[in-house]
Amino acid sequence: MINRIKALFAAPEGASVEAHSVDEIQLAAAALLVEAACLDESYDAVERDAIAHAVKQEFELSDAECETLIQEAEAAQHDATDLHRFIRKFDANFGHAERLRLIEMLWQVVYADGELHAYESNLIRRIGGMLHVTDRERSQARQRVLAAQ
Repeated sequence: MINRIKALFAAPEGASVEAHSVDEIQLAAAALLVEAACLDESYDAVERDAIAHAVKQEFELSDAECETLIQEAEAAQHDATDLHRFIRKFDANFGHAERLRLIEMLWQVVYADGELHAYESNLIRRIGGMLHVTDRERSQARQRVLAAQ
């Protein structure tokens, strides 16, 4: 499994992509999800479960790996002064389709508690902009998440 993930991140020869370990990239994605869940000042079991489901499915993690990743993401998010360091790691190692998938994961997490807070929506808009995801693509991702609920 790890080799498949590493192959996904392997840059073509001569490419100037900032290299990050698979663990760093997974942590960056999970920390962004935790940040989204915490913005409404109500980080509860429902949102944590949504994060666990998203990262477990996306990164093909075991239950133990998933729990460790979420604990590390919660600590990293708590200590973070900004989100740029997380976004940079994700942006440098993923293509557009994977960036769109992160936006969908963010929508899944913020809608897990049944309501969308203005701060959550604003965060996803900002992250989408930094990941070069258009407003239309972000909106379509939101609609896919809402339709799946």
